[in-house]
Amino acid sequence: MALDPSQMSSTLIIMLSILVGTLAAIVYSLRILVLLERRIARVDLNIERIARKIVAEEVKIESEEAIVLKKQREIERKLGIKSKKSAKSKSKRRK
Repeated sequence: MALDPSQMSSTLIIMLSILVGTLAAIVYSLRILVLLERRIARVDLNIERIARKIVAEEVKIESEEAIVLKKQREIERKLGIKSKKSAKSKSKRRK
């Protein structure tokens, strides 16, 4: 079965259209993937920034806690109150 030139050109046009459409879909998909990757990178940076802020706040709280405990011990010492041992030191003595 030989195709006449008009059928060959229409078949060629259809095949080229399919190829161009497929390539366009691939390019569009890659574009979407790049956009999503950028969005994920921004989310990741925001999470890191929030984590750094939390760590800084925890360090600040721990230093304030140490100051409060030091003042508490001074007050207890001035009042003549024996400070309570922590649970860790009690468990160490038992072992």
